[in-house]
Amino acid sequence: MAKYLTRQRKQILDSVLRVDHSGELAADRLHYGLMYVLRNDQQLQPIIQHLWEQEKRHLEYFSKQLVLNRSRKSFLTPIWETLSFGLGITSGMLGQRAAMACTVAVERTITEHYDNQIRQLLKDDLRAHQELIENISQIRDEEQEHHDVGLANDAKKMPAYSLFDAVISNGCKVAIQIAKRI
Repeated sequence: MAKYLTRQRKQILDSVLRVDHSGELAADRLHYGLMYVLRNDQQLQPIIQHLWEQEKRHLEYFSKQLVLNRSRKSFLTPIWETLSFGLGITSGMLGQRAAMACTVAVERTITEHYDNQIRQLLKDDLRAHQELIENISQIRDEEQEHHDVGLANDAKKMPAYSLFDAVISNGCKVAIQIAKRI
């Protein structure tokens, strides 16, 4: 029975680390795309740079955790990178409000995802996952901050905001489900 629990815990941990690494890699590429397009925007460039620096730290953390826990990246890593960079470029080309609307949609979805993971890890074993739960909680709080920054910068004033938000949010949800497994 103990081997089963250990194997089950390892499967949970591998899935959490794989999807979170994929998500933070996607966030890194998204912000790279936004910075590329909006690099001369005096108002938005420093905001995006700040968000991007936090995403880089998140990616670094999950990259290290993959190695330390002998977990693997998603086999679809090149796809996550390409799609996310494309989303950053596209939303940036649509303008400031679209860039912020993209940020709101992504970060709301990711914050919910991290909340679900925290509940899953608590249900499995608080002591076994305490450090990971603390780190995910801190990262989740920073992602919530990103969401709030997007709202404060007129995300909801984008034309067709609700449609844009739904497409990006649902795309993120699909990517999360795929990255958990592949």
